[in-house]
Amino acid sequence: MGKKLNYLLHRSSKAEKLKILTSLAVSRISILKNIHSVRCSQAQSDVIQLLQLGRQERALLRVEHVIKEEHMLDAFVLVGNYCHILGERNQMVENSRECPDELKEVVSSLIFAASRCGEFPELQEIRAFFTSKFGKDFAMNAVELRNNCGVSPKIIQRLSTRQASLESRWNLLKQLAKHNGITLQLNHEAFILSKKEEGKVEQWQTHASNGSDVFNARKFEVIPLHKDLHEAAIGSETCSESVNGRPAYRDVAAAAEDTFESAAYAAAAARAAVELSKLESWNDDPDDDSGSHLRHTELDGSPIRESSESDGEELAENRNRSNLRWRDKSFDPR
Repeated sequence: MGKKLNYLLHRSSKAEKLKILTSLAVSRISILKNIHSVRCSQAQSDVIQLLQLGRQERALLRVEHVIKEEHMLDAFVLVGNYCHILGERNQMVENSRECPDELKEVVSSLIFAASRCGEFPELQEIRAFFTSKFGKDFAMNAVELRNNCGVSPKIIQRLSTRQASLESRWNLLKQLAKHNGITLQLNHEAFILSKKEEGKVEQWQTHASNGSDVFNARKFEVIPLHKDLHEAAIGSETCSESVNGRPAYRDVAAAAEDTFESAAYAAAAARAAVELSKLESWNDDPDDDSGSHLRHTELDGSPIRESSESDGEELAENRNRSNLRWRDKSFDPR
């Protein structure tokens, strides 16, 4: 009690301070282990209930929490062992300016664990102690897992933030199901294969929803946006006919632009149809099957006069003569 009071009043040496910190950390570990043990058992019961209800996929997602809690419990065991080692060899730490090789794994692993355990205040104080003792570079090497950092691979694996693999989740799910007499609906190989296929589809869907490309689902091709927008619209229309019956666009602006272009094409087609019908009506002359004569009507209501191809040639010659006269008049030799 007197040593802890001296530590709180900052009247202890560095060796005594480290020893007190390690003893407080061990006490904290026992509390945290109880908390995470309750969480782990609760997650296991949730998985078992989901399996009993036949919700195997939900159970596979929930089993990841069980794995995380088990890894955290293993990490607390490792941290407790390191704290016991430091409590026994605190004099070696005090007499060295640099971290001894014998304690490099212990010190580096505790610093790394402190960066991943925010609910562990005593471990944060141990990290601050070693940072002031051996320097910030030494602490950063352990936190960032640089080369020759000395951190234990076991504690790196237990405190990893990566998602648990599908294989490990499936194995734990089988163990829980077997222990509680539950038969799984899918076997391992079929379930892994289905998940792989779903992963491929999700990858293609993510690639299709990316704003930098337009996805062509028929040929599984990516059409760059710098190509003609009309070609992309045609490709999306053909894709939509075979997939969902309607075209897929990047956004509202692309849909509006495609609608505007379609309306423009429809208007142009209508105008061409009208012109074609006019030409057909002009050429349909019951008196002359050759279609070489055209009918013209005067604006003043005079009777219809027919003009042949020779009349058209004379009009063209007169027009050329008038153009030559205008050029001669406009030419100034000065």
